[in-house]
Amino acid sequence: MADAVRPVPRRSPLAHAADRLAAVSRDTGGALHLAELPFLAQIGVRLDPKGAAADAVGLVLGLQLPVEPHTVVRAGNLTALWLGPDEWLVLGPPGSRQDLESRIREAAGDAFVSVTDVSAQRTTLLVGGPRARDLLAHGCALDLHPRAFSTGRCAQTTLARAQVVLVAPEEPGAGFQVLVRSSFAGYLTDWLLDAATEWRA
Repeated sequence: MADAVRPVPRRSPLAHAADRLAAVSRDTGGALHLAELPFLAQIGVRLDPKGAAADAVGLVLGLQLPVEPHTVVRAGNLTALWLGPDEWLVLGPPGSRQDLESRIREAAGDAFVSVTDVSAQRTTLLVGGPRARDLLAHGCALDLHPRAFSTGRCAQTTLARAQVVLVAPEEPGAGFQVLVRSSFAGYLTDWLLDAATEWRA
């Protein structure tokens, strides 16, 4: 009898960089913290924001899909990001993607909607510390001052010429989430590590 095929362990796009990312906090005296948040569930949703399906999806998720441009709504371990007038990205904890997708589809019923699991498309970098805004400002054209980009805000933008979804800290002192395509994650990590050299002790 042939040996059973062992599943290949899942590996995040930045697993190879974990030690270098972790070292930034030590090397900058705590001015910066970098880490990967791997395997977050990411479900793309498109539907009529004024239709019954939007209310039903909001009810089943326990949060209302944000309708104000570039805003974020959080509830429990779920986050909904506004990406366009009829487009959102719903983020959940690792391992929740199938459940999230099925719950959204079921809630939408027969309405005209698009529900797409894009979890494998991007990984997430956490950029925190007192100098996080300064670091990101090196490669991002957005005004990242707290008065312009504070808690509850998100944006599709470029960082070091890589397309990203940037999410403001959940609360003062927390880190920015940078959602980047997996194929660009290594490049963006190298750029962040190089840019962080300015604050190395």
